[in-house]
Amino acid sequence: MADITPAGAPDSGRTPALRLAALLLGTGVLHFVAPTPFDSIVPPQLPGKARSYTYWSGVAEIGVGTALLVPRTRRLGGRLAALLFLAVFPANIQFAADAVRNPKAPSILKAISVLRLPLQWPMITSALAVSRRASRDRRGA
Repeated sequence: MADITPAGAPDSGRTPALRLAALLLGTGVLHFVAPTPFDSIVPPQLPGKARSYTYWSGVAEIGVGTALLVPRTRRLGGRLAALLFLAVFPANIQFAADAVRNPKAPSILKAISVLRLPLQWPMITSALAVSRRASRDRRGA
C-alpha cells in the first residue's frame, strides 16, 4: 500500500527513501562521532589525510540523507545516493582487503567484510529506484 503525503497524494517512494535517509544520516553522523574506523578504510593511495576523507564523506552522507527526506529533492537525493555508494566502494574494498590480510582479524570480520561487497549493488539499485519513484510521484501530483 502506498504511503499518503499530508496533501493526500500517494507517495510510493516515501518509505524506501526514509529508510535510505536514516541509513545515510546515521552513518554520516558516525563519521564525526567515531571517525577512527572510517579513517582506517580510506585507501592509502589517496592524497592527503584520511580524516579529511572521513569528514567529507560524512558531510556527503548527511547532505544526501537530507535530500532524501524532502519530497522535492528526493529524486536528486536518490541519484546522489547511488553516486555516493559508488564513490565509497573503494573504501569497502580496502576494508575487506585489510581484514583478509590481517592474521589477527576474527574469521567473522573477514567473512562480513567480503560478503558485504556485493551488497553495494542492491544499495545502488535501491537508491536509483527511490529516484525513479520520486519522479513518478511528482509527475502524478
